[in-house]
Amino acid sequence: MTGTPFGGRVVCITGASYGIGAELARQCATQGARLALAARSADRLEEVATACRAAGADVLVVPTDVGDEAACRTLIEATVARFGALDMLINNAGLGASGRFRDITDLSVFERTMRVNFLGSVYCTAAALPHLVASRGRLVAISSLTGLAGVPQRTAYGATKHAMAGFFDSLRIELDGTGVSVTVVYPGFVFSEINQHALSPDGTAWGERGYVRRAGETMPTDECVRLILDAAARRRRDLVMTWRGKVGRLLKLVAPSLVDTLARRAIEGRQ
Repeated sequence: MTGTPFGGRVVCITGASYGIGAELARQCATQGARLALAARSADRLEEVATACRAAGADVLVVPTDVGDEAACRTLIEATVARFGALDMLINNAGLGASGRFRDITDLSVFERTMRVNFLGSVYCTAAALPHLVASRGRLVAISSLTGLAGVPQRTAYGATKHAMAGFFDSLRIELDGTGVSVTVVYPGFVFSEINQHALSPDGTAWGERGYVRRAGETMPTDECVRLILDAAARRRRDLVMTWRGKVGRLLKLVAPSLVDTLARRAIEGRQ
């Protein structure tokens, strides 16, 4: 497996208990990576770890709340203690939130999503950075198309993803010459449990009221992950996955009002 991009490499993945994170773990395992998997649910992590070990991977499970700075330090310390190095950190842990701003009755939605999506990435990155510099490794941040443009009913979630983009784009410049690459990924809609865990305007999870999957509008998780790992292997600065996202990124510069209209229609089409 050492001939694969991540064969023998030490890869730490946050939010690895389901969805994109779990698939990242499985695909890295098939490439022969040594894995440190983090999420809040120990049971779910063990299920993913079992699948990865069946593929031949050496796996460390570290139950972690990325919103806790000390827990993030413990995650990275445990990873390096177990494997002796860290070659890639994938900041994937995320918490969704949806609903019109004027309907939000619990403003802690903003603090809770910011703590997981943005501060969780900052905390893990801060702890990991010395080790990544030593290995000339890779930093990967899983953002969203909402990190590129405003999206109605995603004020809290969009704010966290814009914050991630600003942080990692700035950090990339600071790390120039260190050998550490920074890849920010902007997926489109990938159906997973994050949609059910997303916070509603009253601060509770949407649950089964979450987004409805519509045919042709979602990218398969395995395809999404293949693209992420290819971008990371190539040390690309960013990856915008969908053609709508790529066109929207360009249109935002020349026709921002049109992008607003398209974003509104896209969200209304899922109601």
